[in-house]
Amino acid sequence: MFVKNDNEFICVNCNNKVEKLKYTSRDHCNHCLYSIHVDITPGDRANSCKGLLVPINVIETPKKGKVIIYRCNKCGQEVRNIVALDDSKDAIYKVVENYAKGVVR
Repeated sequence: MFVKNDNEFICVNCNNKVEKLKYTSRDHCNHCLYSIHVDITPGDRANSCKGLLVPINVIETPKKGKVIIYRCNKCGQEVRNIVALDDSKDAIYKVVENYAKGVVR
């Protein structure tokens, strides 16, 4: 079950301040797209892993629109998050371009 959890934070990857999203839970940096493996169910912040979620691709889905695919650098699990309206278009393009080139971290 979705838990709304919308807090501002400092990104552990790029050190930018990430503001509240205001319409749903903020779960990744809108500057670099990185996240932390904190959720089991969206917004619950109950995952003990706390690894860095590295964006490895962005895909378009019929139901949810653009979705970021992440791989946790600690446990290896892949998770997905919907692209936020204020996510950096340049960061999105860079992730997609790297995936197309086979440069997946």
